[in-house]
Amino acid sequence: MTSWTLPQPMQRALELAEASAGAGEVPVGAVVTRGGAIIAEAHNAPRETHDPTAHAEILAIRGAAEALGDERLTDCELWVTLEPCAMCAGAIVHARIAKLYYAASDPKGGAVEHGARVFEQEQCLHKPEVYSGMGEARAAELLRGFFRERR
Repeated sequence: MTSWTLPQPMQRALELAEASAGAGEVPVGAVVTRGGAIIAEAHNAPRETHDPTAHAEILAIRGAAEALGDERLTDCELWVTLEPCAMCAGAIVHARIAKLYYAASDPKGGAVEHGARVFEQEQCLHKPEVYSGMGEARAAELLRGFFRERR
């Protein structure tokens, strides 16, 4: 029996999510790749930075734009452990991210396959290729564990 392993960017995003939980933040990690290489990474940091926009995706996209010296990330991929919210989906659109990979769905706050379904809106100027479910069990358990400890 062969064992399937996660692609390195998703594995790294999950490690970042664990670090996020360790810092008392909701456990979400994000990685931006270009040509298979990681060019930026981040985990949630709204509490640490006192910034409600400091979601992992936003921070990783900012880091990638800075690293490349361009606000358009047309040949980049975003790997994230949780379905992006409407704010993050909007940033993905504006950055022109080519592909989005996310692990766990978010029926309450997600905006890709749930809620606003940002990429399906007529006025959406860019629609990335979307792949979900990769690493879902691990990402979902990190989130459940984090919130269970806080109840």
